[in-house]
Amino acid sequence: MNQSINKRLQVLIVDDEELARRLSMEYLRSHTDLEVIGECETGLEAVDAISKLNPDLVLLDIQMPQLTGLEVLEMTGRRSGVIFTTAYDQFALKAFDLHAVDYLLKPFSQQRFDEAISKARKLLAQETSSSTQALETLLTQQSEKLQRLLIRDRGQVHVVPLESIDYVEAQDDYILIHAAGKSYMKTQSLSELEAQLDASKFVRVHRSFLVQITAVQAMEKTSKDSQVAILKNGMQVPVSRAGNERIRALLN
Repeated sequence: MNQSINKRLQVLIVDDEELARRLSMEYLRSHTDLEVIGECETGLEAVDAISKLNPDLVLLDIQMPQLTGLEVLEMTGRRSGVIFTTAYDQFALKAFDLHAVDYLLKPFSQQRFDEAISKARKLLAQETSSSTQALETLLTQQSEKLQRLLIRDRGQVHVVPLESIDYVEAQDDYILIHAAGKSYMKTQSLSELEAQLDASKFVRVHRSFLVQITAVQAMEKTSKDSQVAILKNGMQVPVSRAGNERIRALLN
């Protein structure tokens, strides 16, 4: 991301605490090459603002209502120009250190804030891919601890708890997630999602279907070589021979 000498870097502040936002604004006063173009109180607001404003730099809180800071990055595809602000203790932030993603541990001083801004300026000027790769790695690690699915559809963000999912169906280049009587479309392969889910709770019963084990009511044979899983919501999901072995092993 090249920045001309005369161009001011545009900054977006994202934090659910007003005092924290005010403090960042105060610390930014001495940085005349930075311009605050917006403030967000929630993760959902941040997703919208980042998509519309495309700021050069985002001061991003990790713990927020609705969506976490990392989930905001996942939803927006943002992979550079990010400084995390957090109240996590330093031991929990070792992963951030290892991947060279800068962060500000609350409460932070003007000096520490200035150091983070200086680092951000250098990364933006260098057009380096190291920070981009760092965020990619961090998000991949977080996805391995998936607790809910984030789905963006027509500008709206849906947060789907894993326990509400009945089954997932592959459809060409995307998947259909069926949860609590609703269906959501997400651009992802079934195999990618399967790798992120707990194998003791979700089972691949067919090349095109993944079911949550607690959603299964019964197994039924439809022909000599064909079976279906009858779900508690009344849906019937085809089950392959290999899928039958997997699901029976979990049910037993």
